[in-house]
Amino acid sequence: MQIHNFSDKSSILNTFVSEIRSVTIQKDRMRFRRNIERIGELLSYEMSKILSNETINIQTPLGNSDLNVPKDDVVICSILRAGLPFHNGILNYFDKAENAFISAYRQHLNSKDFEIIVEYIASPNLENKTLILADPMLATGQSLALTYEALKSHGIPKQIHILSAIGAEAGIEYIKDKFPENTHLWIAAIDKDLNDKGYIVPGLGDAGDLAFGEKLKN
Repeated sequence: MQIHNFSDKSSILNTFVSEIRSVTIQKDRMRFRRNIERIGELLSYEMSKILSNETINIQTPLGNSDLNVPKDDVVICSILRAGLPFHNGILNYFDKAENAFISAYRQHLNSKDFEIIVEYIASPNLENKTLILADPMLATGQSLALTYEALKSHGIPKQIHILSAIGAEAGIEYIKDKFPENTHLWIAAIDKDLNDKGYIVPGLGDAGDLAFGEKLKN
């Protein structure tokens, strides 16, 4: 797996990461969603630089112009529900992409242990396409691994790109052997720890709750 870690670089991306982490700024749900969306946009731009291209000729009012543009057939897959604003950010840049959605959630067995339940999947044919897996919080990595397994019945993509806002070192290590070797991970920040409930530390809290409001606990 090739890891593109943008926390090592100085850019406006770090401003949006700082705001989704801030306990003060993240209280504004609309701004939180927009910042997640912005991170999705910027990671999409960086990812676009390595996609396959083709040259097209454009007629302008004054002549013709040749341009190199991405030619890959892209499918964006999000894990509900925290992935929705992140998905929108990616779709803003890959506006002709097909879309897939998976419902994956944690079912807590006790105060510390949980299992990931996948209940719903809607996906186009993935055969020989470029698959973008959008998961803003790469914590344990279990949701991503199960999502990929569930998608295999819809075809084998030619390339996989994972986009995340924040990830934990343990989660990244977990998924390394769950995906093909040529998979790319594009991530805005990597944190060192997970707590005993499987949340990223320092992280930002529960991205789904911050984006859409607290849910009833099972």
